[in-house]
Parts: sequence; C-alpha cells; structure tokens
Amino acid sequence: MQFLRTAFWVILAVAVALFGKANNRPLEIKIWGDIVWETRIWFPILIAFLLGAIPFWISARATRWRLRRRLESSEKALAAAISAATPPPPPVSPLDALPDAGPLPVSNPATGPA
Repeated sequence: MQFLRTAFWVILAVAVALFGKANNRPLEIKIWGDIVWETRIWFPILIAFLLGAIPFWISARATRWRLRRRLESSEKALAAAISAATPPPPPVSPLDALPDAGPLPVSNPATGPA
C-alpha cells in the first residue's frame, strides 16, 4: 500500500512539473492601483487550485476524525457489554486449596477399623 501511495505522489509531482514547464510564460497581474505582480502563469493557477482544495481536505480530515471517534466509542461500549454479559467465575471452596491426600479409609462397624 505504501508503494501505491508513493507512486501516486511521484506521478502527481511529475504532472505538476510538466504543467509548470508547459505554462512558463510571464504574466502581469494588476492587484490594485498601480501595484503589479509579475509572475509566471502556472503559479497563480497552482495557488488557485490549492485554495480550492484546502476546504475539501479539511472536511475530509474532520469526517475521518469524527468517524474514528464514533468507532472507538462503539468498540468501548461493545467491550463493556461483553464483559457485563459474561458470568462471574464460580466461588472457590476453601477445601479446594488443600492438597489431595488420597481416599479416606472407610471403617466397617462389623469388622472394625480397616
């Protein structure tokens, strides 16, 4: 997956570089009054694209953050429900802690002790 992400960014960088090379004509933009901004034509186009993409990027990040928080809260609620549904372990008898000494001798009243 990391390879695909890297390949995408490399292709995007090459496309932006080719776009800049193809549109490298000088451009004069009159800001206001007698202030003139001299630049290449690709730079204002790139700035306009980024200004248009930033709100959508912020919206996508906010949506991912909100959905991640909802998922974590659902996982916590599920874990609490599962732990509440499991029965408690049976009580431990104090006799269970004694070592096993084998069977007890049985006495017969007719014959006496064994």
